[in-house]
Amino acid sequence: MTSLAPDRYFDPDPTVRKLARTLYDSIADLPIISPHGHVDPALLADENATLGSPADLFIIPDHYVFRMLYSQGIALEAVGVKPNDDGWVETDQRKIWQIFADHFYLFRGTPTGAWINEELVTLFDIQQPLNGENAQAIYDQLEEKLAQPAFRPRALFERFNVEVLCTTDAATDTLPHHRKLQASDWQGNIRPTFRPDSVVNLEFDNWHENIDLLSEASGITVHSYTTLIDALQERRSYFKEMGATATDHAALTPFTVSLSPLEAEAIFQRALKGEATPHDTERFTGHMLLQMARMSIEDGLVMQLHPGSFRNHNDALYRRFGRDKGADIPIAVDYTHKLRPLLDLYGNDDRLTLILFTLDETAYGREMAPLAGHYPSLLLGPPWWFYDSLNGMNRYFDLVMETAGIYNTAGFNDDTRAFASIPVRHDLWRRASANWLAGLVARHIVGEEEAHEMARAMAYELPKRAYRLE
Repeated sequence: MTSLAPDRYFDPDPTVRKLARTLYDSIADLPIISPHGHVDPALLADENATLGSPADLFIIPDHYVFRMLYSQGIALEAVGVKPNDDGWVETDQRKIWQIFADHFYLFRGTPTGAWINEELVTLFDIQQPLNGENAQAIYDQLEEKLAQPAFRPRALFERFNVEVLCTTDAATDTLPHHRKLQASDWQGNIRPTFRPDSVVNLEFDNWHENIDLLSEASGITVHSYTTLIDALQERRSYFKEMGATATDHAALTPFTVSLSPLEAEAIFQRALKGEATPHDTERFTGHMLLQMARMSIEDGLVMQLHPGSFRNHNDALYRRFGRDKGADIPIAVDYTHKLRPLLDLYGNDDRLTLILFTLDETAYGREMAPLAGHYPSLLLGPPWWFYDSLNGMNRYFDLVMETAGIYNTAGFNDDTRAFASIPVRHDLWRRASANWLAGLVARHIVGEEEAHEMARAMAYELPKRAYRLE
């Protein structure tokens, strides 16, 4: 039988464990604030939408899952990931599920394994550990549940007690699903987030086509750097009208640089002609981060920056399957020097909220916590991607909180495409936070009443404040 220990993730020391349980119990049922993630708004725009098959839910869209399988020699096509060349891909959902179950042991001790186990137990009442022998019986149970109205996305949204969920949407997106949500009688609070990477990062796939889409969406023909800025400002205004409170930006590094209008125009014109160099690309992206910060001061949208991922490291896989196929690898990042041009201009302006993320844990204590502990504009986002785990959270608490304090952080966001995993991800954060705070109480660093206030802030209040969702 599968069971979830009520004190899972807590310290084995009985004094700390008891304190952790008390703190956790006080925050366990707080509403979920999900201010950054990648759930498809179409799931919630259609009241009759479903989560699909068990394979659709747990395997095919989840790069955490199929990257592990791929690392053990299992072809992506075999688990339903479609190649660009329209070659063979497995479409038998039960076969995909069987492969997954046969290899589920690979996820032992990983956060993905913990999330899926907890989803199976708490959401679907699956009481047996998943393996190859019981794969089809569990598939039957899941399929039966997923066909029920209670397991439709809107019903689960309410069951999960989600107060607000923010999606991530390209600058070229006209937000039809968000418009449909706003026009409906359903009361779920779903907000877009403005992501301009596809038009400001010159090396982005299909950049020229994306510029055409931006022209169409904004009503401004983008043929110059000046018209690019105008179109981006129009799009930001539209997103804000649709409820957005934040923007999101990915870059290889947090490099920022101020270009003159003439320099920016020259680079943009070279890009239009297909003649931009890697040096052009780096400088233009760095300059556009400054422009996005300037716009955030003007329109009040919170700015998120996610650097440090070498995207699509496996070139053969990228050419065959496209982006986001589990081959994104962390790199070392310099925040102190590369972010300084932005901070020189805007770091002391408390009208800007810039939430920093990292995939370089060595930067937490060395650079990020000291920066956030000084500049009024900076907050630190939670452990991200590879470090969204119990150990990653514990290291974050140890490396960040002592220097920056919890109130210079943005609380937690789940950053997930896997809709059904939202509550278990937030539950892990709440348990990890409670356990860390219990350790502070046990060592007489903070009092128990203070720890309760901090626990509530970390679970609920900090993300609401950081993302201006009050």
